[in-house]
Amino acid sequence: MANNKVDFNRGLKDLNESDLKARIAEDSLRLKKLEFAHAISPLENPLTIRGVRKDIARLKTELQKRTLA
Repeated sequence: MANNKVDFNRGLKDLNESDLKARIAEDSLRLKKLEFAHAISPLENPLTIRGVRKDIARLKTELQKRTLA
Protein backbone atom coordinates (compact mmCIF):
# COMPACT_ATOMS: atom_id res chain seq x y z
CA MET A 1 0.00 0.00 0.00
CA ALA A 2 2.82 2.40 0.82
CA ASN A 3 4.29 1.75 -2.61
CA ASN A 4 1.09 2.99 -4.28
CA LYS A 5 1.35 6.23 -2.33
CA VAL A 6 4.95 6.73 -3.43
CA ASP A 7 4.05 6.10 -7.07
CA PHE A 8 1.07 8.46 -6.79
CA ASN A 9 3.24 11.23 -5.31
CA ARG A 10 5.90 10.75 -8.00
CA GLY A 11 3.24 11.13 -10.66
CA LEU A 12 2.21 14.47 -9.15
CA LYS A 13 5.64 15.97 -9.88
CA ASP A 14 4.92 15.81 -13.63
CA LEU A 15 1.63 17.71 -13.39
CA ASN A 16 1.29 21.49 -13.55
CA GLU A 17 -1.18 23.46 -11.42
CA SER A 18 -4.02 23.40 -13.97
CA ASP A 19 -3.61 19.63 -14.36
CA LEU A 20 -3.76 19.24 -10.57
CA LYS A 21 -6.96 21.28 -10.39
CA ALA A 22 -8.50 19.22 -13.21
CA ARG A 23 -7.52 15.99 -11.48
CA ILE A 24 -9.03 17.20 -8.18
CA ALA A 25 -12.31 18.02 -9.96
CA GLU A 26 -12.29 14.65 -11.74
CA ASP A 27 -11.61 12.69 -8.54
CA SER A 28 -14.24 14.68 -6.62
CA LEU A 29 -16.82 13.72 -9.21
CA ARG A 30 -15.68 10.09 -9.01
CA LEU A 31 -16.01 10.22 -5.21
CA LYS A 32 -19.57 11.57 -5.44
CA LYS A 33 -20.52 8.81 -7.87
CA LEU A 34 -18.99 6.14 -5.63
CA GLU A 35 -20.77 7.48 -2.55
CA PHE A 36 -24.06 7.61 -4.43
CA ALA A 37 -23.64 4.06 -5.72
CA HIS A 38 -22.74 2.90 -2.21
CA ALA A 39 -25.88 4.53 -0.77
CA ILE A 40 -28.08 2.70 -3.26
CA SER A 41 -26.46 -0.70 -2.93
CA PRO A 42 -23.29 -1.51 -0.98
CA LEU A 43 -20.09 -1.51 -3.00
CA GLU A 44 -18.11 -4.72 -3.28
CA ASN A 45 -15.09 -2.90 -1.83
CA PRO A 46 -16.12 0.20 0.14
CA LEU A 47 -12.46 0.97 0.89
CA THR A 48 -12.21 2.45 -2.61
CA ILE A 49 -14.10 5.47 -1.24
CA ARG A 50 -11.40 5.95 1.38
CA GLY A 51 -8.67 5.63 -1.26
CA VAL A 52 -10.25 8.27 -3.50
CA ARG A 53 -10.66 10.63 -0.53
CA LYS A 54 -6.97 10.20 0.33
CA ASP A 55 -5.95 10.77 -3.29
CA ILE A 56 -7.92 14.04 -3.34
CA ALA A 57 -6.21 15.09 -0.10
CA ARG A 58 -2.79 14.32 -1.60
CA LEU A 59 -3.63 16.34 -4.71
CA LYS A 60 -4.81 19.29 -2.63
CA THR A 61 -1.69 19.09 -0.48
CA GLU A 62 0.58 19.17 -3.53
CA LEU A 63 -1.37 22.10 -4.98
CA GLN A 64 -1.10 24.00 -1.69
CA LYS A 65 2.64 23.27 -1.50
CA ARG A 66 3.15 24.73 -4.96
CA THR A 67 0.99 27.76 -4.20
CA LEU A 68 3.03 28.57 -1.12
CA ALA A 69 6.40 28.00 -2.85
